[in-house]
Amino acid sequence: MNGSAPDERTSLLGSGGGANGNHSSRDFFFNSKVTPGVDSQKPWVKYPAHVWHITKMTLLSSPVNILLFAVPVGIIAGHTGWDPIAVFTINFFGIIPLAAILSFATEEISEKLGESLGGLLNATFGNAVELIVSIIALQNGQLQVVKSSMIGSILSNILLVMGMCFFFGGIVNMNDSDGAGAEQSFASITAQTTSSLMTLSAASMILPGTLFMIIKGTDEDEKSMQRTILALSRGTAIILLILYALYLFFQLKTHHNLFSLESATTPPGGQHNSDEAEEEQHMSPWSAGIVLIVTTVLVSICADYLVGSIDSLVERAHISRNFIGLILIPIVGNAAEHVTAVVVAVKNKMDLAMGVAIGSSIQIALFVTPFLVILGWIMGKPMDLHFETFETVSFALSVLVVIYTVMDGKSNYLEGAMLMGLYIIIALAFFVTPSEDFDQENASLLNHAVRSVFGSS
Repeated sequence: MNGSAPDERTSLLGSGGGANGNHSSRDFFFNSKVTPGVDSQKPWVKYPAHVWHITKMTLLSSPVNILLFAVPVGIIAGHTGWDPIAVFTINFFGIIPLAAILSFATEEISEKLGESLGGLLNATFGNAVELIVSIIALQNGQLQVVKSSMIGSILSNILLVMGMCFFFGGIVNMNDSDGAGAEQSFASITAQTTSSLMTLSAASMILPGTLFMIIKGTDEDEKSMQRTILALSRGTAIILLILYALYLFFQLKTHHNLFSLESATTPPGGQHNSDEAEEEQHMSPWSAGIVLIVTTVLVSICADYLVGSIDSLVERAHISRNFIGLILIPIVGNAAEHVTAVVVAVKNKMDLAMGVAIGSSIQIALFVTPFLVILGWIMGKPMDLHFETFETVSFALSVLVVIYTVMDGKSNYLEGAMLMGLYIIIALAFFVTPSEDFDQENASLLNHAVRSVFGSS
């Protein structure tokens, strides 16, 4: 009870004085578990202390939050018209910690809502950054960036994130208790459901592109062709949204027991174990909701300036829009999820790691992408599911490789290296290829090939 007691316990029991004054100062600034004054009976002490406690918890929630200084700098840079490349770069790094805070606040509020509502909230906010960036890009007519970021988000999750989970988890858990080589395992229902849904999403993206090539070969006029592709895309989007609702109902209601391995011991966002349960009880739903709203507003502002500088970046840095959408934006949006998934994989919690990586991919494929198609329809923007041919092929092959990799319900570091290697190959292909070469109108070789196949009939 006096100065000889352990520091951590002393700081939790009181706001101190005397010998503990130094610890109280440290707690006030750097201890996310306790803030002196929160339990005070005086309102003018209690409420400011509570606001500071929530702010401190948020700021200390992730190491990447050290990049938060880029948020005000990026907003100032965009508002005052700095060099576009500087505006893009600063806002790029500013969005990374904001994505981490979004993930943290979502986890906090999900804990209070229960499994079903918590899962739905994670489904809504898990890919909030990509959704916000895509909506702003859609408003600005950057349809290629929107489409690329959708495929890029899926690829980054099923290749990069899952590959890193398999690789680092396999390295750390390489041997069993006898010293023999061992594999990590995860629930087969996760692999089977994931494989089916990802195959469906691949088909939904391949079909409009195939129809485009066939119509292009018949020399129909441009407007008629676009109407046909839009009609197919919008009808497909509605079906995918219905299937996503059924998937949520299946996972969270009727067959939640099949997915209980991921959700019973750990919340959807990735904080784990009963030892850490205390940390997850600190923030009330109202406080978490306010953090969520403020962060979403900041993400929207930074994303607006980031998207607005893309044209200048493409012209001056000679980077293709496809590379920006496919690689850069998903890395920003999924940074927090990447870290979470790898950490739990290293701790041999592969069901949770798979849930983070695959769950995000399914959300993008079955919810976010069709939602943007419908939103484009409402906004009068010709957003469709006709993706660039190379993007579509890359996505389809990636889904095929992932299906073969996860179907046995086991993973090792070699499989992880293979998935990461494929992602790097795809990223390199998009990095070295200029934007003009991805233009649909310049895909003449492919169109000639289609005509040669269908021309005789």
